[in-house]
Amino acid sequence: GPLTGCRAVPAPGRSPWCDVMFLFSNKNISIFHFLVCVTVIYIPLMLFGLLGNILTILVVWLRPHMRSSTYLYLSSMAVSDLLILLLLPLDLYKLWRPRPWLLGDLACKLTMFLSECCTFCTILHITFLSLERYMAVCWPITAKTLVTRRRTRALIGCLWLGAAVSAAPVLVMVGVEEDGGWTGRNREEVAFMMGHEGELDKRECRCTHYAVSSGLLSAMMILSNLYFLIPLCILGLVYSLIGRTLWLRPQSSRKDQSHRHTVKMLGVIVLAFVLCWLPFHVGRTIFSLSLGTYFNLVSSVLFYLSAAVNPLLYNLMSARYRHAVHSLIHTHSPTQSHGLPSNVSWLTTHANPTPAGCVIFYHCPGCYNI
Repeated sequence: GPLTGCRAVPAPGRSPWCDVMFLFSNKNISIFHFLVCVTVIYIPLMLFGLLGNILTILVVWLRPHMRSSTYLYLSSMAVSDLLILLLLPLDLYKLWRPRPWLLGDLACKLTMFLSECCTFCTILHITFLSLERYMAVCWPITAKTLVTRRRTRALIGCLWLGAAVSAAPVLVMVGVEEDGGWTGRNREEVAFMMGHEGELDKRECRCTHYAVSSGLLSAMMILSNLYFLIPLCILGLVYSLIGRTLWLRPQSSRKDQSHRHTVKMLGVIVLAFVLCWLPFHVGRTIFSLSLGTYFNLVSSVLFYLSAAVNPLLYNLMSARYRHAVHSLIHTHSPTQSHGLPSNVSWLTTHANPTPAGCVIFYHCPGCYNI
């Protein structure tokens, strides 16, 4: 899980979890207290995120007036966020008991694959939704012809397929292997690794030796970095063009004013994207053990926070979303689109996604410890 891969470049043959144990034991910090603090943060985050994302999915699919192309993207992203949060209990289990891995090789591969697939899928959704907003603002006539619900649904399906294909190498990269280089440093550390019969069980769900020796791990790391850098460049270019177009356009019509309002919130998308993803990539490639450990712990929190906070952002930024959620919870409330306030009609196509995945390869415990 995220916290088991909290060292940027572990020493050969050593588990990053061991480095965390050593770090905290040297500073007289109880491992138990540390785990309790992480659990206290993660459990409410998971419950809040599950509730919010389920509401988002239900709002879009049970309220016909919410099925615009933008909200179709958002509901699909909510599915991705939901899957990520459903993996959180397993990550907590691995945090409390990193070894031995008792769920088998298939569960190891599937959970890692699902996590990578969801993170890739999220960034693809953000990128294509941003391109659609660019067309709506800069090429409105073309967008009206090309952007339809049917095509949006087909494109979303292609995005999921593309993410699955991109994450497919994980099925070969990870597996259950023993970490032959691990040695316990103290009684508390050894107790965490003991099997049922009192023997040290070092089976771990991790990147395999084959993944490292074959170069597959290096190739996957390059791919994950490209999934960050290329969308970042696209987002910067797209929003610059949108801003330039609206700046040069006269502010006469209500539609132009709504577009300008939209651009301000699109800036939140780019900012949230950079804040969530940049810490991980910097921490993984540059920082040493002492800085990288803390830096990556923060990134792991951002990973789940971004998956949980999206519905809250929708609620704060979209009156249309708030109305739909209210009508869903209180079924006696009006649910037709004509019951919406006139000043939120633009939100049919101008919602604001934020990244759901902040970390790649945090769900690959031991990816760097061969």
